[in-house]
Amino acid sequence: MNIESERIVILGAASAIARATARLWAERGARLVLVGRDQARLSAVAADLVARGAAQADCVALDCASADAGAELAKMVETLGGLDILLLAYGVLGDQTELARDPSAAAALIQTNFTSAAAWCLAAAAIFEKQRAGALLVIGSVAGDRGRRSNFIYGATKGGLARLVEGIAHRLAPLGARAVLIKPGFVDTPMTASITKKGLLWATPEQVAEVIETAAERGGPVVYAPKFWLPIMLIIRHMPAFVFNKLNL
Repeated sequence: MNIESERIVILGAASAIARATARLWAERGARLVLVGRDQARLSAVAADLVARGAAQADCVALDCASADAGAELAKMVETLGGLDILLLAYGVLGDQTELARDPSAAAALIQTNFTSAAAWCLAAAAIFEKQRAGALLVIGSVAGDRGRRSNFIYGATKGGLARLVEGIAHRLAPLGARAVLIKPGFVDTPMTASITKKGLLWATPEQVAEVIETAAERGGPVVYAPKFWLPIMLIIRHMPAFVFNKLNL
């Protein structure tokens, strides 16, 4: 992949992890399309990226959760003149207590985190399959590895997304294209601002961004960010239920 001509679409470009990753790509002279709901925030991000070296940073104000993924992505690809990388970085955490007692709230979260995300993934996969090149990068979560009482609805959406991306990766592998699911653990972002327990297991958006940048070139189909989450989640996934059920997770 020619670094100077990388053409990248970022969905949820105003999020902390997406911004940190975009800065790395901007320093390599990438051409970017930034997608999100808030035009003013996107414009500020775009200005920062151009200052850092991006060859192009166009903004598309769009609600990814309700948009026609195929049609909208086709427009973005036309703007860039092709597509080398798509980073899917949007999603909502939600409140488990509210989600569990309000089916409509749960359905809205599922629409955002899984249903709409799946549509964007499939649209990008079709492009990469046709051109036999490109990388689909999707931010998942360690929450999808095992259902826990504290966030099992959010975790279910991330678990479903993981199976989808793994399947797309398997489909694309013989063709030379790639799909990678990035699984962060705790990341200090505005989305987790209400969680007061910060410590050694917490990462910065910049640390996760470095993992994503590497994943665009090699590795996968599943990458933990930071990598110490891999052994942690291996233990959690294989813990017997009679032990797991005693933990307040």
